Amino acid sequence: MNINNLEKCFYEASKLNKKYVGVKIKMQGFPKPEIIINENANLDEKFTYYKKAYNEDLMLKTFNGIKIIGFTYGDTFADIEKDLIK
Repeated sequence: MNINNLEKCFYEASKLNKKYVGVKIKMQGFPKPEIIINENANLDEKFTYYKKAYNEDLMLKTFNGIKIIGFTYGDTFADIEKDLIK
């Protein structure tokens, strides 16, 4: 899993007009990852942010205790939950 895979996820979600992209983030010091849900209208700007803020391996550039560990797209929060919360 790398930044190119994340870009593909955002691209496919936009192309298929999916409502949401969910991103699962592991943070040092927290017992469970957090899920961020991005709406379709924000996808281009949000991916631009991720590309600037995260390195090739999806680690936050400014703090290596934060890493993207999963992502998916869907039309409902339940779709996102099904793929990212196990």
